[in-house]
Amino acid sequence: MQPVKNCLVIGALALAVFPAYASGDQNPATGKPIKLFNAKNLQGFDTFLEKHGLNQDPEKVFRVHGGMVHVSGAEFGYFITQKEYENYYLRAEFKWGEKTHAPREGKARDSGILYHVVGPNKVWPKSIEFQMIEGGTGDIILVGGAGLTVGGETKTEGRFDRYGKGPWEDVVGYRDPKKEVEKPHGAWNVLELYADGDKVKYLVNGTLVNEGSKASLTRGKILFQSEGAEVFFRKIELRPLKK
Repeated sequence: MQPVKNCLVIGALALAVFPAYASGDQNPATGKPIKLFNAKNLQGFDTFLEKHGLNQDPEKVFRVHGGMVHVSGAEFGYFITQKEYENYYLRAEFKWGEKTHAPREGKARDSGILYHVVGPNKVWPKSIEFQMIEGGTGDIILVGGAGLTVGGETKTEGRFDRYGKGPWEDVVGYRDPKKEVEKPHGAWNVLELYADGDKVKYLVNGTLVNEGSKASLTRGKILFQSEGAEVFFRKIELRPLKK
């Protein structure tokens, strides 16, 4: 989402794979995995499109094939979990397709995972976003008045750039000249989110890129955007955090 234009394994193996918090705290232990996406269909999800509403997708914006959710990006909307979740580790893989569509045709490929989603379906519901955009994947965006504190700064709108982010341009194919964490176009990327009470932490391809605290939202649905760019999702898995 670009609302402001300029702006597995368990136990010891899991702890070895997932790096520590920047503060030095270890990642919380996780429970058994829940496959949110069964790789066959969108069971457990609803779809919503800006022009067509809930579970009406005549143009096949969302299709499942080859173990992936293929999102055309031709219309703004999303597929969203039917259940709400809190205190979890979320892992998903994505890769960009080729096409971009109006009103973002020719602009940086854009999507995102919105979590702690509350309220009615619309573009876009109140939530916190794990931004996916060429040159800026790993930014945090606050949607609909959600609040978060990052590095001592509290916001209820706008974004927090990922760590080490360089200059950004809204053009298709853009890559951060300073510190790009995405793999080259067409390769699969791994996104990891820890939603631990009012704390959140983002990793992209194993690199810690953002974390915040004092989130105003701590529970809600999870959605995956269609926002003008062709994108593929797979291996969407959630693990409850052990308390």
